[in-house]
Amino acid sequence: MANVFGIITATVLALSAFIAYKNKAAYEGVITETQSRQSELADNQKKLKAKQATLAALPDERAAVDAEVEKLTSAEAAAKKANDGLKAQADTASAKIAANKQKLESIREKTAKTGDLQELSSKMRATNAELEELSQSIASSEAKLANLSAQNSAAESNVSANKAKFDDFTNGQSLPSMKTTIRSIYPNWGFVTLAAGNKAGVVANSTLNVIRDEKVVAKLLVTAVETNTASATIVPDSLDADTTLAVGDSVIPGARAEKITKN
Repeated sequence: MANVFGIITATVLALSAFIAYKNKAAYEGVITETQSRQSELADNQKKLKAKQATLAALPDERAAVDAEVEKLTSAEAAAKKANDGLKAQADTASAKIAANKQKLESIREKTAKTGDLQELSSKMRATNAELEELSQSIASSEAKLANLSAQNSAAESNVSANKAKFDDFTNGQSLPSMKTTIRSIYPNWGFVTLAAGNKAGVVANSTLNVIRDEKVVAKLLVTAVETNTASATIVPDSLDADTTLAVGDSVIPGARAEKITKN
């Protein structure tokens, strides 16, 4: 009896193992099929995305193609217009050539009785050469005249500039371009020396302005001038009580002395 149960048990176990093996094989087959389907799905999704990207790009490509077609159409129209213009010019030139030929024939008929054409042509060449020589001579004369005019204008400008300087000197005014600084100060005697003289345009008896922070802080009356230095007195009442002149203060031309003394 025990052997029967043993055999039955072994049979059941063997059958269970066989079923389990079959189930495992089926399960592995299902997993493999699933993985294959998933891989195929992934590939299809990639292909779908690629097709969608291609589809999305089609409008831009269509627009580019339309733009190129429009461009080519415009170019074709422009070329046709240009060709029409060239044809019209060619027709005009042909008509002009024909007219000139007719005129030439008419001139030949008229000159047939007036002498040898070669002799007339030689005379015409000589006349044209003389005309060319005269034209060159006139052009050379005009160029010389223009050069002399320019030199005269430069001379007049120079004379005007020198006259302005002379007027400044004779009128007791330093040149407008003059710019210098205070070299030394003698407050007890009420005068200063300047770092420039008549070489820089300082004129005796002219009035100068002392500038500090772009403001006039005092006025000077030039009393003596040398080549590279000058001395000037401090104009009374032109210097504020709380202002003290300093070496290095800027000095520029000011109003004439008589104008200051009247104030």
